[in-house]
Amino acid sequence: MPELIPGDKKFETIPSIKDKALRINLNENIYGTFAEIGAGQETVRNFFRAGGASGTIAKTMSAYDKDFSDAIYGVEPEGRYVTEARLKKMLVHEIQLIEERISRDKHPRKMFFAYANTVATIDFAKKYLGHGWVGISFQTDPNEAYSEIVLHIRFKETEAVLQQQTLGVLGVNLIYGAFYKHDQPKKLLRYLYDHIDQDKIEIDTINFNGPKFSHVDNRLMSLQLLKNGMTEAVIFGPDGNNILPARILYKKNVLALRGSFRPVTKVNMDMFERSYEMFLKENKVEKDKSLVIFEITLSNLKAEGEIDEQDFMDRAELLCSLGQTVMISNFQEYFRLVEYFSNYTKSRMGLTMGVNNLVEIFDEKYYRHLSGGILEAFGKLFFKDLRVYLYPMLDPATGALINSDTLKVHPRMKELYKFFKYNGKVIDIENYNPEILNVFSREVLRMIENNDSGWEEMLPDGVAKLIKEQSLFNYKQSEDKVIS
Repeated sequence: MPELIPGDKKFETIPSIKDKALRINLNENIYGTFAEIGAGQETVRNFFRAGGASGTIAKTMSAYDKDFSDAIYGVEPEGRYVTEARLKKMLVHEIQLIEERISRDKHPRKMFFAYANTVATIDFAKKYLGHGWVGISFQTDPNEAYSEIVLHIRFKETEAVLQQQTLGVLGVNLIYGAFYKHDQPKKLLRYLYDHIDQDKIEIDTINFNGPKFSHVDNRLMSLQLLKNGMTEAVIFGPDGNNILPARILYKKNVLALRGSFRPVTKVNMDMFERSYEMFLKENKVEKDKSLVIFEITLSNLKAEGEIDEQDFMDRAELLCSLGQTVMISNFQEYFRLVEYFSNYTKSRMGLTMGVNNLVEIFDEKYYRHLSGGILEAFGKLFFKDLRVYLYPMLDPATGALINSDTLKVHPRMKELYKFFKYNGKVIDIENYNPEILNVFSREVLRMIENNDSGWEEMLPDGVAKLIKEQSLFNYKQSEDKVIS
């Protein structure tokens, strides 16, 4: 029987996994290949059990042995098999085979697909829960190019057989979504968890490509992963595509700059450039093994109430145009951000922040949910040789410069602050530009929305032009103004 679950405004019916597989099987025009490596053939099993599979399944295989896998799909340069590159080779190879072996003249209405996964389930010692790549390349019209959905999952269950079963359910949801929900990608994303408890798997990366998703911005799909509680952090590159956090963070020195970037200003870029110069001078920090991340928290995106997706896209568009790697996280506290990075790298870390951010770190109210309070949080934040690079600000009342020597924390926190300050954990940013200390994002945003003059000079080169050309942040050009 279908399951009823609460939707946004009403109850909606969710087909069972058997019903989903059967609907695919009974569509005489859907025809394709299943290639599953590392966890049995759990997805295709559901299609065999549903009945009527002979008209859907062209081939099913599991090239489990590495030598056989290499002979079929080629040798991986790094010798790793659970990778996005491997998955894409599998999809390309299987689509080529089905195109070569099935005559379009004989089957003019067939819509081909290739489903693939390459995964590593929990190890014998149960120290490593495992992860995997899952994807589908498909058509919804025999004459169109293939569209593609590729995602990365992390297993949370502690039994291999349970992980296999969950993977099989996810696979059916993905194939069903590709053919019947491709025109609603946000819903397709939610439906991937049909009949799967959210604590069983984490989806931390997903990309949609091809003609069916020409209107989809993968940065927005990253945001959906966070909004839906499917993961706690996502990363996308300057090209707008999502990047697997484990891949980009692995063994890297990480410098993170948190902000609203609404919009990104000259101050933000000065903070980044000056702190990065200092970071690269740290012991064992090499430029080619270092990564700078501009981070925005989900709570920041909700600052005005509900998340405004256009506002998010405006911020992302500007940061990407500046060639930056962007992270969206659900980590309100800095120590959680550092813990997250520590899952993937043991190298050096640095945090770039303004005076107000540092003062907030020393506010006890943010740590009342921790049994160890602020001391527990600071133990997690500074357990490694982490540095905070502090950008100064001008006192709005007196105009005096505030830096690590003159900032004021709560009286109860003075000694704790001194401990970290004089042990080299907090370092003032040097060579900052004193002429831009009076630039604030919120003031720039107000000027843009009110169509005031002068805000262009407060932004990095090219940013004002992009805001005007794309009408970002509610910019409306006056008749007497020309795009510069």
